[in-house]
Amino acid sequence: MGNRGRLPLPTASYTLHVVLVGTQHPGNLGAVCRSLLNHGFDSLRLVQPECHPDDLEARNRAKHAGRILDSCKIYDSFETAVADCSLVVGTSGKREIGDKTQKRHFMYPWEFTERISSTNQSVAVVFGEEGMGLSTEDLLRCDYLVTLPTWEGYPITNLSHAVHTITYELHRYRVLNRQGREKALPDIVPLKRGISADQRNVLRKAIDDIAKFLPGGEERRISFAHSLKRALQRSGMESDQTNRLIGGFVDASTALEYAVADEEWRMNRRRRVVLEEE
Repeated sequence: MGNRGRLPLPTASYTLHVVLVGTQHPGNLGAVCRSLLNHGFDSLRLVQPECHPDDLEARNRAKHAGRILDSCKIYDSFETAVADCSLVVGTSGKREIGDKTQKRHFMYPWEFTERISSTNQSVAVVFGEEGMGLSTEDLLRCDYLVTLPTWEGYPITNLSHAVHTITYELHRYRVLNRQGREKALPDIVPLKRGISADQRNVLRKAIDDIAKFLPGGEERRISFAHSLKRALQRSGMESDQTNRLIGGFVDASTALEYAVADEEWRMNRRRRVVLEEE
């Protein structure tokens, strides 16, 4: 279930390279690979890493994303890692506080996503060393900076979580705009929920049929029908759920229609829900 390698990667007008500077922990490296492939990206670049892609812990944490460890590139410097990129975006959780921002001008991941969504640039998103982040010098080498919307009382996230959040936002944009339009983004989870006008009419008629055969007065039948219709519509039903409910309601109304003609049933029918003892 974890490996769906037969699907191609989703397309994008831009080319994304995730660049990790000075990564120390092989577990983080493996988790980054998993986040990348979870969200349909596979280009990873390492600048002077202190752990190796062949480390067993990295392989174990990467799971089915081991192919990213196989293909990742290692560089001696920040400059060489981003030399072929048209846009270099740094990341940091260390935000300047106050009205006068000197060096750390940030945007959030969704704004970054909007900005690159229609470009054809080669984009590097750069993450710093665990516990340290990118140095001031490296941040100044970036064209602009992205920060996560973390709580200011504890703003610094784990490296792999930061990569996960930004690649999630990039992939979320692709899903919202292209799901079902390309092989890489199958329409498994519907983006639009609801039922057709014909289904609504059939559902309401099926509920009315049940209400019609309920024992009791007219007020009870009307109240039951109105309450059930409104409760179901507020629940945000999907098409297949509606069809299953209609089938069950038809069976129920058929059974009630038969039963109400049975005087013994009418006299002895169960009038409350009885829970089975455990």
